[in-house]
Amino acid sequence: MPVSEAHSEEPEGLLLRLPPVRGIGRRRVLTGLALALLLPPAVELLVTVLDFRNFSMIMLLQLAVAVAVAAIGGLWPAVVAAVLGSFLLNYLSADPVGSLSIADPTTLFTLVVFLAVACGVALAVGLATRRAQEAARSGAEATALSALALRILSSDGSLESFLEKVRANLGMEAVTLLGATAAAAPGVPAAWRVLASAGPNPPVTHAAADHAAVVDPHYTLLLRGGPLSPQHQRLLAAFGAFVVAVRERQQLVKSRRDNLRLAEGNKMRTSILRAVSHDLRTPLAGIKLAVSSLRQENVQFPPEVERELLETIESYADRLDHLVDNLLDMSRITADAVNPLLTGLSWADILPDALRGVPADRLRNELPPNLPPVQADAGMLERVVANIAENAVKYAAGSDVVLTASAGAGITIGDTPASELRITDHGRGVGQAEVLEMFQPFQRLGDSAVAPGNPGGGVGLGLAVAKGFTEAMGGTLKAEPTPGGGLTMVVTLPLWTGHREGME
Repeated sequence: MPVSEAHSEEPEGLLLRLPPVRGIGRRRVLTGLALALLLPPAVELLVTVLDFRNFSMIMLLQLAVAVAVAAIGGLWPAVVAAVLGSFLLNYLSADPVGSLSIADPTTLFTLVVFLAVACGVALAVGLATRRAQEAARSGAEATALSALALRILSSDGSLESFLEKVRANLGMEAVTLLGATAAAAPGVPAAWRVLASAGPNPPVTHAAADHAAVVDPHYTLLLRGGPLSPQHQRLLAAFGAFVVAVRERQQLVKSRRDNLRLAEGNKMRTSILRAVSHDLRTPLAGIKLAVSSLRQENVQFPPEVERELLETIESYADRLDHLVDNLLDMSRITADAVNPLLTGLSWADILPDALRGVPADRLRNELPPNLPPVQADAGMLERVVANIAENAVKYAAGSDVVLTASAGAGITIGDTPASELRITDHGRGVGQAEVLEMFQPFQRLGDSAVAPGNPGGGVGLGLAVAKGFTEAMGGTLKAEPTPGGGLTMVVTLPLWTGHREGME
């Protein structure tokens, strides 16, 4: 089957162009035959013109001709040159001259040796040519296998793309990799399942395949196509080993990803336990103390004290609700369980609910009118803006928090037009080294980790949740220094295109 044009044009293509091992080519044989018929008479003509009749020297010249013809055309042209040279030596140079009879037996022995040497040289030349071609073919195989190995190490480990390479290199129509499943019961042979395939209508059973190669006790390659040469069979064995390596690499990558996920989950649980141990107990203790005070029947509190205790209960309850929401949201983000319902929203639509818990006297809303809507989930965007604004108010005491937005040329996410919301404060700002840490879960400004008794409150999840939700909606969240001091958080989201992502 001819190799597809797409594969033949790949810059790092591994398609084999193995030279055929056929000995000396037909063109060289024909050239050698022509020289075998021309050179021996030319030698006799030359010595006749020069009037040089030394039998030994003429025989050496004819032997040189036979060797030259053998080097060019191989065995049969050399035999022709040797036989013709022997005939001319016998007829024109050996006594009696002009006759095919040989008077001296030594001359006959010399002619026989001459013929044997010429044929031996021809055989040696043909064998050397064949060995050189086999060496070139082996070199091509080694180069292809080396390139395949390098491709495995540098690629993403896709079995399908690798099997396509195997299919193209071997000239097959389709290739399938089968993997053995665990036996259902002792003594019952394991079943085979398709792991990956390449080519049209790939075989999925041994009966449907033209060739089957067991590359490992747990893996089998099925091939459909023409016959496999011995060289391609050797390549198939090497390809099988590479396929197993690709498969095992995939399993290692998956195992590593699972281990990282487990490690992140363990870290999350440990941090949640720490947060429950310290940060969640503080508002609970405040609520319990206020409720216990109000329940004392023998104490009559003035109205203003009762109001203050009730406000304390409400404040701590709101704080608990916020902390629990952030913990639950971070758990969803870590577990990749965030599924936003994207629709068209303007920044101004979500500000009233998002900024409900932020003191109004600390906010300056400078959003321009008539901005195009962005693609977002209303609940998630509210949480993003709320967490960023609350964080700005907390760490920029005495500074107003300014909200601005813009859209237009130069504001994109990749090649997609976008709009950005900027939440600016003029607090003490954040150093360059702290910018990356501030978006990590359970990190708070000035802390390497959550510490009990921190007066800032919270468990360090606000910005981590905001970043996770922003990225889930297809946007970005980044921090920039505010000119004159402070920090500006920039939320960038794609502009709404009028239909939900994934819908026609």
